[in-house]
Amino acid sequence: MHNIPITPIRDIAPTPAAAGALARLGLAMRRHQRFIMGVQWTIVLVYLSLLIYPALMPSPAQDAHIYNNLRLFAQFLFWGVWWPFVMLSVMLLGRAWCGVFCPDGTLTELASRHGLGRSIPRWIRWSGWPFVAFVSTTVYGQLVSVYEYPQAALLVLGGSSLGAVAVGLVYGRASRVWCRYLCPANGVFQLLAKVSPLYFEVDQLRWKQARERAPAVNCAPLIGIGHMRSASECHACGRCAGERGAVKLALRSPAREILSNQPRKLRTDEAVTLIFGVIGIASAAFMWSASARYVRMKTLLADWLIARDGYALLQDNAPWWLLTHYPAANDVFTWLDGLCIVVFILGGGGALGLAIWCGVWLASRIARDPALSWQRLSLFLIPIGGVGVFLGLSMLTLGHLRAEGVSLLWVPAVRALLLASGAGFSAYLLLRLTACGRSWRATSAALVGLLPLALVLKVWAGALF
Repeated sequence: MHNIPITPIRDIAPTPAAAGALARLGLAMRRHQRFIMGVQWTIVLVYLSLLIYPALMPSPAQDAHIYNNLRLFAQFLFWGVWWPFVMLSVMLLGRAWCGVFCPDGTLTELASRHGLGRSIPRWIRWSGWPFVAFVSTTVYGQLVSVYEYPQAALLVLGGSSLGAVAVGLVYGRASRVWCRYLCPANGVFQLLAKVSPLYFEVDQLRWKQARERAPAVNCAPLIGIGHMRSASECHACGRCAGERGAVKLALRSPAREILSNQPRKLRTDEAVTLIFGVIGIASAAFMWSASARYVRMKTLLADWLIARDGYALLQDNAPWWLLTHYPAANDVFTWLDGLCIVVFILGGGGALGLAIWCGVWLASRIARDPALSWQRLSLFLIPIGGVGVFLGLSMLTLGHLRAEGVSLLWVPAVRALLLASGAGFSAYLLLRLTACGRSWRATSAALVGLLPLALVLKVWAGALF
């Protein structure tokens, strides 16, 4: 921990705007990197303790509670508090979770500092990894019931941590190659950070005019700071605050980045991750266990197999690390269960994503605006997508609270408010992107674009109410 390079800030001339409270906070983050490291390693120790010890404990008794059973407490902390509010924090604070708190980021950077330091190969830089990693982790987590059992949590979360360490030991030097390219949550975080009102702003003109300073900033996620226009990849760690008098922590409109007219490379992988991953696959993963369609599909297949003496898929002899298998808790998946889960999540989520993509693509075609490709137009769905992920994860939070006897009469109103806020923000972005009202084409494009938004609302309203 003592070998981590800290860039001095004694010679940094702050911009006039740096007198603001947020700019001073950004400078304080850079000045107190060792304190932040202490926070990071404290989180690593707590994370590993809550990940490993509960997996070694017996199943909780019927009268066990969150406050007196470590297994239940860890389960509630990971899936009832950690993940839903991490997603919410990215929408409000940018990727500060990644840069300041994430245990995987801390571990991979430490490993990279003492690893082989090899250059990053082209296969790791493939832009499709965020989508593939997110979908694979989501589906596998459902198959092993990652939300319910600490052994499955150790397998999924611990496997991610081991992957982060392994990548750090081989590639990069004092960097976070895993976080930049391979983390399963990276694609989601990149999207949600676009609507964060808090971000590190770079004055590109001042950056170019300033003389070079040494030592160079150690940007762990490997960002070209002088060219940074988006909050998507910035980990908000504060290490570059005040650099060349051009970088400061600041506030912006949550709509600013999506509505920006500055030319930027349009990324199909971002749009695919949003439409088919965050909205399609994630929604199906949250809803399959309570879906009547899933029950009907499994029943029809089971009847068809029994009529033909095909009992192989009805066996429940899969290992726990492949399919849920906890006989003591009366929770065992058959091979048919696993097949139906995969088909429902990939098929149902893919169908939902395809319907949304068709609406976005058609709206873009109607607009006939060279600056409004379907990739750019799809970004208006980020707010409702982020709200959907938060609501889906908060189902676990509410399940734990309900088991503890907490009154949940307020939940429908809060859910309705969150859905309305997300849908309203998305509708606003759509109207601004299409320049609704400027021409009949713009208005028609906006009206068509409202259809996929309405579909997302219908799906979540049906699931929650």
